[in-house]
Amino acid sequence: MNIDKDLVAAMATPLVLAILAEGGSYGYAILKRVRELSAGEVEWTDGMLYPLLHRLERLGHIRAEWGASPEGRRRKNYEITDQGRAQLAEHRRQWTTATRTLSGLWDLAIPAAGA
Repeated sequence: MNIDKDLVAAMATPLVLAILAEGGSYGYAILKRVRELSAGEVEWTDGMLYPLLHRLERLGHIRAEWGASPEGRRRKNYEITDQGRAQLAEHRRQWTTATRTLSGLWDLAIPAAGA
């Protein structure tokens, strides 16, 4: 499935914040978690993820710290801040409303695929 780029962009911030709310992580692991959560239907590139992580860090929603991988290589670890948790709660409220609204409409007006 090819998900529209506007929808991917809209869900990027809450998705990254929610992943980091599960626990601190680093870039490659975040990309892998997105793929896992979407059953392979959403695949991000480094070029999409890292600008988002930098923006979230500038906004104070996440913090980053250099650390070492188990192999000894340097990597940046990210964790959500209290401000990021508040932002995630607001995103969740908005997405819940959007999902409920669209689901109600689709259930009434548009038959499910294969129906």
